[in-house]
Amino acid sequence: MKPPALRNPFAAKPLPEQPDIEAAALRSDRFRLEREGEWRRLERIVSRMERGRIRGLPDEDIADLPVLYRQAASSLAVARETSLDAATLAFLEDLVERAWYQVYGPRNGLFRWLGGFFRGGWSRAVRAIWLDIVLAFAAMAAGVAAGWLLVARNVEWYFTLVPGAMAGGRVPGASRADLAETLGVADSAGGLSAFAAYLFYNNASVCILAFALGFAFGVPTLLLLIYNMAMLGAMAWLFNSVGLLPEFMAWLSVHGTTEFAAILLAGAAGVHVGRNMAFPGEASILAATAQAGRRAALVMLGCVFMLIVAAILEAFPRQLAGFEARVLIGVFMLIAWVALFALVGRRGSAETAS
Repeated sequence: MKPPALRNPFAAKPLPEQPDIEAAALRSDRFRLEREGEWRRLERIVSRMERGRIRGLPDEDIADLPVLYRQAASSLAVARETSLDAATLAFLEDLVERAWYQVYGPRNGLFRWLGGFFRGGWSRAVRAIWLDIVLAFAAMAAGVAAGWLLVARNVEWYFTLVPGAMAGGRVPGASRADLAETLGVADSAGGLSAFAAYLFYNNASVCILAFALGFAFGVPTLLLLIYNMAMLGAMAWLFNSVGLLPEFMAWLSVHGTTEFAAILLAGAAGVHVGRNMAFPGEASILAATAQAGRRAALVMLGCVFMLIVAAILEAFPRQLAGFEARVLIGVFMLIAWVALFALVGRRGSAETAS
């Protein structure tokens, strides 16, 4: 008995007969004609939404959009399986992709999202972490007190707490006139922009580090806040020792009410993530951390904006303004930030802290 002949894989396939081609074309036409009305309706809805004319759409079209999208996706799957004509397949692929973005894709562009962020999204995120703000504020206040008391007990602590590059001529033993000169008004803003860029980089690094350390259950974040504010306490003691504390506070308040508020929020965001990791409640640790991370990310984005404002204030108004102007600017910025976080966005849906 002869074995069956092996099929040559490289042999040319026979062309389909004419009746087979006509039958396939007939099936493709019938498939398209049965569903083309739904496809065209979906295309009209999607085109109007892409042009930003969603308000003019009837309620029925908006309600039927998900159904029409799923029907078109099902038609695309059938078209691929049955090898329908290329024109129908290309049309469906493009339509389904465009409809997917309208059904599941992001609704807002960048500028619209930023508008929502400043009109309430940022403020609601800040209010949602109020408990962590209280904890971070307590750590910062403890740092100021610790720095003051340590230097008051032993002046050598000043050189431990305040780096030499930051101290400049503000060191124990300096005369009142020398310390007052460091708080003086500059003649011009020349070269101050570079100084602002340096301070922006330094403060941004503190904020990022305070937030990043929150993933260690927030404890290193609180320690970092205590250490950084101990420097402020040490310098406050120094100027108080020569009777210049009001001038120092005015000099600091111009940018400080913005800068320290940004550091406070960054630290609170880190504590918020760490606290939710340590105490996730009924949710899993991963779910609780993810939710806290999204909320904290909004807060951190706002901190970047605050640091930019602080750098501008630090480079120009603080250097060029006198005592009274410095106090007015500092108080105004403090009131502005408190009003923003306390009042803006209250009519929207507020997040709840976990």
